[in-house]
Amino acid sequence: MPERSARSTGFGYFQCYRLTAWNTGFGPQPEGTRGIDQFIGESDMIARGHGSAFIRQFVDGQLRQGLPRIVTDPDPLNARAVRAYEKAGFVRDRMVETPDGTALLMVREP
Repeated sequence: MPERSARSTGFGYFQCYRLTAWNTGFGPQPEGTRGIDQFIGESDMIARGHGSAFIRQFVDGQLRQGLPRIVTDPDPLNARAVRAYEKAGFVRDRMVETPDGTALLMVREP
């Protein structure tokens, strides 16, 4: 019988960052607020619920550690991303202008 081994591979990346001058379009935020971005790079992992689970797990942990708020700014035309963030507990706040163009500011609090 051939030997089988479990293989774990990455399917995307996560970025968590402090708000800076680049994010001034987000407006005033509570001290300690962090921004996030994520990307799923493996096409066979898209549309399977992994993005929202990936986001929720990370964000829940950060909020448990005391962060007051986490924000993200997907392209408002990227319905799949907006829905993934909503499934992860984010709410739509408002449209903002960023150096990359118009974005939808979404917020998650404890």
